[in-house]
Amino acid sequence: MSAGPWTPLRRPVFRALWIASLASNLGTWVQNVGAAWLMTSLAPEPFVVALVQAASNLPFFLLALPAGALADVVDRRRLALVALAWLCASAALLAGLALAGWIGPAVLLALTFAIGVGSALLSPAFAAIIPDLVPRDEIEPAVALNGISLNAARAVGPALGGFVVAAAGPGATFALNALSFLAVMAVLARWRREAPERTLPPEELIGAMRAGLRYVRHSPDFRTVLVRTGAFALPASAIWALLPLYARDQLALGPSGYGVLLGFFGVGAVAGGVMLHRMRRVLGIEGLATGAVLVFAASHVILAYVHAFAAVACALFLAGGAWTSLLSTLSAAAQMAIPTWVRARALSTHMLVIFGGLAVGSAAWGALAGFVGVPRTFALAGVAITLFRLATWRHRLREGAGADLSPAPRWPDPLLVRSFEPERGPALVTVEYEIDPADAGAFAQAMRTLGAIRLRDGAIRWGLWDDVEQAGRVLESFVVESWLEHLRQHERITAADRAVQAIAHAFHRGAEPPRVRHYVHDKLL
Repeated sequence: MSAGPWTPLRRPVFRALWIASLASNLGTWVQNVGAAWLMTSLAPEPFVVALVQAASNLPFFLLALPAGALADVVDRRRLALVALAWLCASAALLAGLALAGWIGPAVLLALTFAIGVGSALLSPAFAAIIPDLVPRDEIEPAVALNGISLNAARAVGPALGGFVVAAAGPGATFALNALSFLAVMAVLARWRREAPERTLPPEELIGAMRAGLRYVRHSPDFRTVLVRTGAFALPASAIWALLPLYARDQLALGPSGYGVLLGFFGVGAVAGGVMLHRMRRVLGIEGLATGAVLVFAASHVILAYVHAFAAVACALFLAGGAWTSLLSTLSAAAQMAIPTWVRARALSTHMLVIFGGLAVGSAAWGALAGFVGVPRTFALAGVAITLFRLATWRHRLREGAGADLSPAPRWPDPLLVRSFEPERGPALVTVEYEIDPADAGAFAQAMRTLGAIRLRDGAIRWGLWDDVEQAGRVLESFVVESWLEHLRQHERITAADRAVQAIAHAFHRGAEPPRVRHYVHDKLL
């Protein structure tokens, strides 16, 4: 029986972190309103205003991969605390300069970028912590609850931010954001994560990044999530880039009115998060994801052609529900498609696609709006969102729980007759099978599935070789960058990998198990 939508909140650490994150998300949205509105006063050109969103999201594009690798190599809790301290300091500096009146467009963009750097370091570690707090069957509702936290803050934060800007100026919103990070720091400081046992030295940062990218490249389920995410984030960025100008120029609203508009988006997002579990059961993952994209596109058309406050509020309510329904579904699918050893790295590529799409899309839509106007740009964005979904129609998300990616007992280490440096390499591994020639086709298909696992877990080359001198003898080979990296393959095996290996080995007809041999490159030979 699947977990209910509120089940993860019964777990004390997750509940405390969720409440603290709600406070932090509230501070972030209060600041977003202050930064966007301040820029409309400092430099009201569409392109420059859109650069606020670009500066906030660009660090994710630049730092997502190293941040994800770092979160898998070092202690995630400590990394999160360091990132939170950076965020608090950056927001406090921005607040001080704004309150003193010493801020211009360049400084605002620079410090917005600095805050984005802290968020880029925090996000992979924070996302990878979720499965440490809840069991596997509660990951989907936990991700949805985090979406509700973000969007509940989106519902209240913008309106609060608008009132704070009107009452005390943008600098006060930056100060509130700095204070909001302290709540998350307090919870993480008290939590004591059970560190996994390490029998091997930690990976180096560059090698860890390569291993993460290799996993993503050879994981079809995760690649599908990335394609669907990018196809939405790029065209969907228009609403974040241009809504401040739309509120001021088309609806003649001040900062409080702009905050109320974003509040309607947030209320819709919370409603979408609350209804997500039920909608997924009725529509299925694919039906829910596609429906959310179409609703989001339709909301842009309303923004383009109907400039009445009530209609715009309804459009933003629908857009908020569609936004959280789709991104929560995609985020949960990403979490379910990756094992523990590569979790932060893989999630960082997912964030890279989201925020890279938002950064590039924000700048592009802002530049286009300077030529054709904001309303017409919204109409074009609605068309683009629909076309991008049609272009990715063949990329379908997996229904159900998916493969069991829990860690399995590691492969036994080879018995070595002499010692050598673990970093020596590359290493070649061969496995010799004896099969019934009549089973060659089915065996090859099973081995290709196993070969994809070898490549995901660290191999840089893999092949299957048919012995031309003896019928039924087949040699599997794969090359790994170093002997140490091959030993890491032994630790990365999951329950699903074991099952695939068992299917392939069932074709073996020899009296002994398949013969495994190991070779390490020697430059002197």
